[in-house]
Amino acid sequence: MVILSGTLQAIAYTSFTEPAGLYPAGISGLSRLTSNVLLDYWNINIPYSVFYFSINLILAIIVFKYIGKWFTCLSLLQTSIVSLLTLYLKPIIILDEPLLLAVFGGVINGLSSGLALEFNASTGGLDFLTIYFSNKYNKSLWSYTFGFNCLLVLAAGVIYGWEVACYSIIFQFCTTQLIKKMHKRYTHQTITIITKKPKEVTSKILSHTRHGITEINAVGTYKREDEKILYTVVNSFQTNDVVNSALIGDPNCFINIQNTVDVRGNYYQKPLD
Repeated sequence: MVILSGTLQAIAYTSFTEPAGLYPAGISGLSRLTSNVLLDYWNINIPYSVFYFSINLILAIIVFKYIGKWFTCLSLLQTSIVSLLTLYLKPIIILDEPLLLAVFGGVINGLSSGLALEFNASTGGLDFLTIYFSNKYNKSLWSYTFGFNCLLVLAAGVIYGWEVACYSIIFQFCTTQLIKKMHKRYTHQTITIITKKPKEVTSKILSHTRHGITEINAVGTYKREDEKILYTVVNSFQTNDVVNSALIGDPNCFINIQNTVDVRGNYYQKPLD
């Protein structure tokens, strides 16, 4: 999946962003802008891939011990594939409309990032920093990444024209939205379970997750029967496992699932490695 992710990102670059003159998100966009400025204004030809891999390597060294060794190694594999393929991969031109190139290029690029993140890797660059701060603050920070990308595009707009900048923002917006939909690690859900078999339910749940469960005494007002309310907060990607485990422990239990805006305090976050 990491190899596929790198291939998709290289295709998004060579067949969508480059033909349309767009600037992709993060380090990809920064590398392309730097390479173009050096060539156009100082006649210095340094390929995009050189900047892309060098910056990723520096960031990987900085965050290596904070976000996991295996995660960092897989991310560097992904960026290495992108660097090589952008040098040798011939573009596949199927569209010539800038708006369509921006939308579909952004979707392919977002799919690339989402695949990498789903399989404990990333596309490097700003992903390294976003994952680091998301781990630190235990919340999704992809919207801040989009803010940085907008500033990058504004710089490109000043240098190369606002039409390119506007299409680049569309490209980056599509990428960011797809990543937010696919990457559930830093989004949370609250699960409330009402059951008469709390021991069986908690036993099944705790066999699949390390999150704590709070047990509360309750009374069902319809039949005036004693019940237990089990309350827990988990990462969104763990929700199905927790619900299925609860139903195995008590097929007749009642389960309510709610989106959680933020989590503070003593919350266990599963390590990347």
